[in-house]
Amino acid sequence: MSNVNQSISTLMSIDGAVAAAVVDSNSGMVLGKEGTAVNLDLAAAGNTEVVRAKLKTMRSLGLKDNIEDILITLGQAYHIIRPVADKPGLFVYLVLDRSKSNLALARHKATEVEATMTV
Repeated sequence: MSNVNQSISTLMSIDGAVAAAVVDSNSGMVLGKEGTAVNLDLAAAGNTEVVRAKLKTMRSLGLKDNIEDILITLGQAYHIIRPVADKPGLFVYLVLDRSKSNLALARHKATEVEATMTV
């Protein structure tokens, strides 16, 4: 049974969290979302391209590794993209207000959520 909504609620409980989603990177579609800080449907489609580009680059470089997470640092926000290790093609997307969040703790919590997610 899926716990996507519970996972998103847990992500949104992180200090400074303003938006969270679970995304299918094969299609760019959102499986669940919460928050209005950004257009999560548009962000999901765009970040799908980020994940695909990084995977393509890793293949080109012959890297035999996995993406743990991708961090995009903006002036006012952190955007964390975390592929779900045991569900290829899915990633967690989390947006944090920089002035209200602790990046290390948020990454740790996102790791916990990703590890326990069922879809």
